Amino acid sequence: MHCNTIEVGASRFANNAPLVAIAGVNVLESASLVDEVAAHCVEVCRELGAPLVFKGSFDKANRSSIHSFRGPGMQTGLKMLADVKGRHGVPVITDLHEPHQAAPVAEVADILQLPAFLSRQTDLVVAMAKTGKPIHVKKAQFLAPGEMQLIIDKCTQAGNNKVLLCERGTSFGYHNLVVDLLGFDQMKATGAPLVFDVTHSLQLPGAGSGAAGGRGGQALGLAKAGVAQSIAGVFVEMHPEPEMAKCDGPSALRMADFKEFLRQLCELDRLVKSQPPLTGVA
Repeated sequence: MHCNTIEVGASRFANNAPLVAIAGVNVLESASLVDEVAAHCVEVCRELGAPLVFKGSFDKANRSSIHSFRGPGMQTGLKMLADVKGRHGVPVITDLHEPHQAAPVAEVADILQLPAFLSRQTDLVVAMAKTGKPIHVKKAQFLAPGEMQLIIDKCTQAGNNKVLLCERGTSFGYHNLVVDLLGFDQMKATGAPLVFDVTHSLQLPGAGSGAAGGRGGQALGLAKAGVAQSIAGVFVEMHPEPEMAKCDGPSALRMADFKEFLRQLCELDRLVKSQPPLTGVA
């Protein structure tokens, strides 16, 4: 199976390369929290020898309630991310929601993230692709794995073939998501590096009081199932105190658990990628 390679700083995304950690916070709550989590992620990944891209959102435009915390906004949020890059020497990724945001975000972010709910918005996809930056495409909860090729085609038509695909669960009735592991190979067949967003896959959308519920305690087991499919990266959001997080706390990994979480995944990743494929199996 053909696999593209996308290099971002010291990180090399490929389905047959060592696992990359896209790790950080859900929303940029404060500069102090962002620096605390970034420092921890850098320390853990350096100790484990794992490539790292730091993640943080400057705006959560799809919150369930009008009263939900959305973030500091683009200008302040991009400054926080720029400070992380300068202080910790790590590439960063953030999401955007409108075409006019693509150019200014690309001045700071090393990877642009296309939100799942917006992944079919052609004008947004094209604007992001035209920046020339790698695009991390979250698979919408309502899309089949095979439909992701159409989003890749939009990017390539706009002159950008640096596309990462991301699995983040599929809607299953009301207030539930499931992860179709058989769909991983379908997306990998496009040639794009595949990332597994573990913590968003643990959401229970709309199950809280005006917010999403979640199953953060099952993060490691679900992550192992995904990493066993031989993928390029794992996406995980964390918080020092998930119960105090301003967004998606029920799905977040406790920051103190990140080292053991990633250690086990890296060990599994090395084992999986050292094994020969079965003959006659796609």
